[in-house]
Amino acid sequence: MKTVNHWIGGKTVEGASGNYGPVTDPATGEVTTQVALASAEEVDAAVQTAKTAFETWGQSSLAARTKVLFAYRALLDAHRDAIAELIVAEHGKVHSDALGEVARGLEIVELACGITTQLKGELSTSVSSRVDVAAIRQPLGVVAGITPFNFPAMVPMWMFPLAIACGNTFVLKPSEKDPSASLKLAELAKEAGLPDGVLNVVHGDKVAVDALLAHPDVAAISFVGSTPIARHIHQVASAHGKRVQALGGAKNHMLVLPDADLDAAADAAVSAAYGSAGERCMAISAVVAVGSIGDELVQKIRERAEKIKIGPGTDPTSEMGPLITAAHRDKVASYVHGAAAQGAEVVLDGTGYTVGGYENGHWIGLSLLDKVSTDSDAYRDEIFGPVLCVLRAETYEEGVALINASPFGNGTAIFTRDGGAARRFQLEIEAGMVGVNVPIPVPVGYHSFGGWKDSLFGDHHIYGNDGIHFYTRGKVVTTRWPDPSEAPVGVDLGFPRNH
Repeated sequence: MKTVNHWIGGKTVEGASGNYGPVTDPATGEVTTQVALASAEEVDAAVQTAKTAFETWGQSSLAARTKVLFAYRALLDAHRDAIAELIVAEHGKVHSDALGEVARGLEIVELACGITTQLKGELSTSVSSRVDVAAIRQPLGVVAGITPFNFPAMVPMWMFPLAIACGNTFVLKPSEKDPSASLKLAELAKEAGLPDGVLNVVHGDKVAVDALLAHPDVAAISFVGSTPIARHIHQVASAHGKRVQALGGAKNHMLVLPDADLDAAADAAVSAAYGSAGERCMAISAVVAVGSIGDELVQKIRERAEKIKIGPGTDPTSEMGPLITAAHRDKVASYVHGAAAQGAEVVLDGTGYTVGGYENGHWIGLSLLDKVSTDSDAYRDEIFGPVLCVLRAETYEEGVALINASPFGNGTAIFTRDGGAARRFQLEIEAGMVGVNVPIPVPVGYHSFGGWKDSLFGDHHIYGNDGIHFYTRGKVVTTRWPDPSEAPVGVDLGFPRNH
């Protein structure tokens, strides 16, 4: 059986803890790989390697860093199919979706290639007699990333390219459910010329995570995952004096007004709710239909959902793959099973779905629940699967109030032809990312990604300008040089006079 080991100091390092976790092909249910689970001592070895590498990398020129990043971008582009194949094999998503994931990760690498512009400081000259003030940004040191299973290539690329471009060294702890893509990313970074120890990958479970949160030589933690874990990581890492950006879960709403193009809205709802089998924090999981359009919209969504082809990611005709584990599949199904008892109308029930020839895979079909109440489990919880809830509202104001009452505030969308309503919505809605006739408003790489309320813990969003600020810290330098034409006049103990 294949074993996925750690990557420390620019080379593969075999696991020493004796603990391994299973990696399953979700399409077949077969355990294909085992992944080494690091002990606290192995995490420390990776951190110490990164700390040593920082002594040189942190002092390297911007030109040296961007040279590596440009080469890395070219290698990622050349190997995007190979990375996508690893994602399909361990996560289960279809190949086209995996390719899209790699492409979105590449956007952040491209942003990092332009770090010379992003790290320019500020200078004020002659703030007083021969006194200049400069503001600069410097790297933190060793930083770490803890990433989820649903985007095993993209989310790591949201973190480490910017971190190392800013002069930090990085320790990545990817999900143990689909670890191979992260290892491929590290191998390509070495091939691009990244010095040994700048990027390290340590696989593991809670033991490895806790070791990173408490390690005195880790200056910052980046995390993407569920809200309970994000809250825990923020609390624990902050208590250990670390800078933290912890992105949590979501319950993203799509408000559909009566004047909307219902065909476009239905297309968007199906794509946003069921793409990636619903295993993404930006999935639309709740549609709020305003006025009398609810029945027609639900019917249009149903017609489209019934045509989605579910199958293994290796089949180019598949549009949706399996869920990551059998346990997760069963949990998602439980929300559909309990929906009717909590007042919902089950329009589509995808539980019990199987694919011929792959009967042991982690399959589930598309589920559509109508007239869902806000106190039901299917609405309150982040299901993280292909289940779409439809709620009804009489007015725009009622719909906005419903959305704003949610404890989550990751992303949201409005579908309308009314520019005034759209403008009101983007100002009144309590969420970090807003789409206007765009169902999944994930920002491009040079804008930052992040939510509000229980969807984000910490002050910084991820990537974009916020990401650069997170991985650097500011310093202000005030400088005064005597004019060479003037002789020394002795020591002046007074405060510098600016006026």
